[in-house]
Amino acid sequence: MDNQLAQPGIVVRRITLMVIALLLAIGVFILGIHLIQVSDPYVQNVLSLKGNSGQGRAMFQINCAGCHGFEGNGQVGPSLQHVSKRKSKVDLIHQVTGGNTPPMPKFQPNPQEMADLLSYLKEL
Repeated sequence: MDNQLAQPGIVVRRITLMVIALLLAIGVFILGIHLIQVSDPYVQNVLSLKGNSGQGRAMFQINCAGCHGFEGNGQVGPSLQHVSKRKSKVDLIHQVTGGNTPPMPKFQPNPQEMADLLSYLKEL
């Protein structure tokens, strides 16, 4: 029996199965976090609204342009050009409201303001 455990083929198969199990567990964890984020009533409310990009631009100029630049090209904060292609709406909502990457502060826009901002960010 000990001899079988030392065989390279068996060891490789066991390691492969452990890696697959770990990747599946990570995937389930990430999916669970995403489902929790999407089920948030604030997020659901924002996603149900039609945003006005003109209003979103005005809000961006007042609250975001100081760090992200007037055209979202980045200054202190990163460039937001094409950010909607890199991040989902849910991720953007959580970034804005959570300030997940210091020194970005937390903002608490009402749902319509957040929908407007998302609409503008989509145009960048």
